[in-house]
Amino acid sequence: MGMPSGFELFAIVAVVVLLFGGKKIPEMMKGLGKGIKDFKGAIKEDEPTTMATNDKKIEDEKVEETKSSTTDTTTKV
Repeated sequence: MGMPSGFELFAIVAVVVLLFGGKKIPEMMKGLGKGIKDFKGAIKEDEPTTMATNDKKIEDEKVEETKSSTTDTTTKV
């Protein structure tokens, strides 16, 4: 089963227009576009926080490694 051919696409569009009417389709598409835009905006808002948190964890791990290596050398001496 591949992509629909020209006639099949025409039939699908005709059925959608008959079911929803020409006036309702642009409203649905506007709502869909707004939903996608809001979703992308929410993802972009969340990314810097996540990346900053990951960077902070990496810094904390490096500090802990430095502390533990410093502690190990003083105990051995």
